[in-house]
Amino acid sequence: MTNPPRVAFLPLILLMALAVAPSTAEPIQVIAIGAHPDDCDIKAGGIAAKYAAAGHNVKFVSVTNGDAGHQSEGGGMLAARRRAEAQESGRRLGIEYEVLDNHDGELVPSLEVRMQIIRRIREWDADIVIAPRPNDYHPDHRYTGILVQDASYMVTVPNLASDTPPTNKNPLFLYFSDRFTRPQPFRPDIVVSIDDVVEKKYAALDAHVSQFYEWLPWHAGRLDEVPKDPKGRLAWLKAARSLGISDAWREAARARYGAAADSIERAEAFEITEYGLQPTEAQIRRLMPFFPD
Repeated sequence: MTNPPRVAFLPLILLMALAVAPSTAEPIQVIAIGAHPDDCDIKAGGIAAKYAAAGHNVKFVSVTNGDAGHQSEGGGMLAARRRAEAQESGRRLGIEYEVLDNHDGELVPSLEVRMQIIRRIREWDADIVIAPRPNDYHPDHRYTGILVQDASYMVTVPNLASDTPPTNKNPLFLYFSDRFTRPQPFRPDIVVSIDDVVEKKYAALDAHVSQFYEWLPWHAGRLDEVPKDPKGRLAWLKAARSLGISDAWREAARARYGAAADSIERAEAFEITEYGLQPTEAQIRRLMPFFPD
């Protein structure tokens, strides 16, 4: 009996090799920096879930510990509660979540805090950094935006925060979306559909019980509307925060989704800052691999 030609087995061998071969693509490193535990979840929980599901690495950082944001709790006990809520949110999204120990409502753009942020960006080897614009109703949000701006070039300078090696690239710095119009309105440079992960985003928000079911409703005079049971609370949260896409965002989304943009129901949007990497379209698509070809 003669052996069959070896060439007949080559396609199967190649298929088996491809099936077991690890991907050579490097994971994308994303770090979002907010002022409070829950800020990043509100503005970027959707893309965090998308990156994590695709095997990329995401970290949320809260610059303050949230120890002032409640109507009847405060101090160390509230900070511990909010840190635990952030950890649970991170677990639900499949990401890392760090809460820094700076006081809520007392943040200033100091050199000390700038160094904290420089170190986090370097340690994460970030490809993308997302933060607030420095025009916002809350001083902690404004100063977080300024702190990240101040860090954006310095992450490449070896003699600053020299205990942490500098990045070998300048990341892409993005702004979270907001509604403020002065000195200029938010510009939706990148709009990402989150329809496929919207339930994960709601689950992340739901983890911040002290905020979405206590402090924020109380501050808005709506605390008596919040259901007591967890299932009812989540349904109430979904009704209160629709996460819909505006006409301006939909128009911007057409640049990458084409006609499919008309069917997007939920989205997150980001503005490319003047700091760090000024990306080409090819770089945007590599760093945000969510768009159709």
